[in-house]
Amino acid sequence: MILELEKQNIHMNRWKKQVSTQVTLDDDFIVPDTMSDIAQVILSSGEIQLEPAKVQSEKLSLRGRLDFHILYRKEEGGMQTLGGMLPFEDSVNVPDLEEKDYVSVHGRLEDLHADIIHSRKLSIKAIITLEIRVETLFDSEAAVDIAAGGVNASDKMAPQIEIRKKERSVAAIALRRKDTYRVKEEISLSGTKPAIDRILWTEMRLTGVTVRPLDGSIHLEGSLLIFVIYEGEGDPNLVQWIEQSLPFTGEVEMQGATAEMIPAISVCLIHKELEARPDYDGEMRELGIDAVVELDVRLYEEQELAIVEDLYAANREVELETGEAQFDRILTRNTGKCRIAEKISLDRGERILQVCHSSGIARIDEAVPGQDILSIDGVLELQILYLTDNDRQPIQSTTEMVPFHYEAEVPGICADSIWHLETGLEQLTVALTGGDTAEVRSVITLELLVLEPERCTIVLKAEILPLDITKWQAIPGIVGYVVQPGDLLWDIAKRFHTTMDAIITTNNLPSETVHPGDSLILVKEAGR
Repeated sequence: MILELEKQNIHMNRWKKQVSTQVTLDDDFIVPDTMSDIAQVILSSGEIQLEPAKVQSEKLSLRGRLDFHILYRKEEGGMQTLGGMLPFEDSVNVPDLEEKDYVSVHGRLEDLHADIIHSRKLSIKAIITLEIRVETLFDSEAAVDIAAGGVNASDKMAPQIEIRKKERSVAAIALRRKDTYRVKEEISLSGTKPAIDRILWTEMRLTGVTVRPLDGSIHLEGSLLIFVIYEGEGDPNLVQWIEQSLPFTGEVEMQGATAEMIPAISVCLIHKELEARPDYDGEMRELGIDAVVELDVRLYEEQELAIVEDLYAANREVELETGEAQFDRILTRNTGKCRIAEKISLDRGERILQVCHSSGIARIDEAVPGQDILSIDGVLELQILYLTDNDRQPIQSTTEMVPFHYEAEVPGICADSIWHLETGLEQLTVALTGGDTAEVRSVITLELLVLEPERCTIVLKAEILPLDITKWQAIPGIVGYVVQPGDLLWDIAKRFHTTMDAIITTNNLPSETVHPGDSLILVKEAGR
């Protein structure tokens, strides 16, 4: 007789692999004939554009390009911007990669140098890190009880089934999806600034972004930081800059989301567009902002399950087919804030008059689990634009690295734990403190979700068989037993064809806990 089991399906998301590779780019770039000769590189920036990755038999084929921009000082004075692109491709071995897997690839620009070969030629060198994360979605089944009608309890001839269950909190994946949110805004120049003749440089980045699920949508809010350098109308040497924070808030429709779900959501800018526009008087005093934010959404929900680990019949033989399953449970989900207050030297051989602009990126170098903590080390990479007393080269820039360390409390974390860590900047200021020294103050946010994989034995199939009469008769009807180290009451009851309830009642035990050396009276159940 095959015992019918009630099973519950759990939708899981497993992180199979996480690998990274570096791509080195090194090429020369000729200044177009329509542009002026280069005297000095002031600023450089780059953005990585990736094509969809292609899976090819445990290999991942990656293609993309680096779009770079250079702000330089012209030999005749004034500034100009040039841009270009460097294509790249790579093939990465990813063991156990399957076509059905969910593959996400994130590019990170580690280094970018634009060196002058001569006034009409630049050497562009860059290092790109490609981080590849492979996930797989699958369904896992576990027996949680005997199916209704599987055993008729009123039938005296029916097998008397004893079930051992274990309560488990399981993190099931509820939603895995990508979507976008668009931010469209306008900035008006103040009356003290001249109209825009030509935009020289733009920066756009997210700060202070928070996301949370609601019923049927994802709510997000944050700020878009805008920095623009431009030439004022009527004078090409009249360099101006604008820096403004644009707060935004909105919702992305997401069917199936609920407010109780636990989020692990990555957010990044995938499209940035800024253009000068005329105001109602026809003067170029407006800036149109168009940005697209991509949300890589994972939503988990905790399910409390009582999983059947073992069963037997005191009056029958039971043949079990068991297996091993792995479930994830959520160890912690929190937001940490790492505060930085450091002094840095800006000694560049000329007097600094003013810090015009600063931007930063928090990069994680290492995250190591310890005793109930996740130890996080990284750097805040700063790009600082400043004014000097050199009339020929008044605007200069520098890149500085400020290390940081943060310890997140995660009770129970271990080497097998899986963590999802997102960093962001909530605040950043760089202020001169005298001489060539500046003070950096920043707040780095760390969104952390830690999952703990747990393996357990599950019952796949149970077959009820007649009693083995020879074995049955070899067991005394009443026997005294001394509890041995490692014994559980369940194991004793199963071995002697009785039940835990019967042992507890016969021996007046206060609970099902027994200790080595305890003496028990065991009464065998009547067999049929």
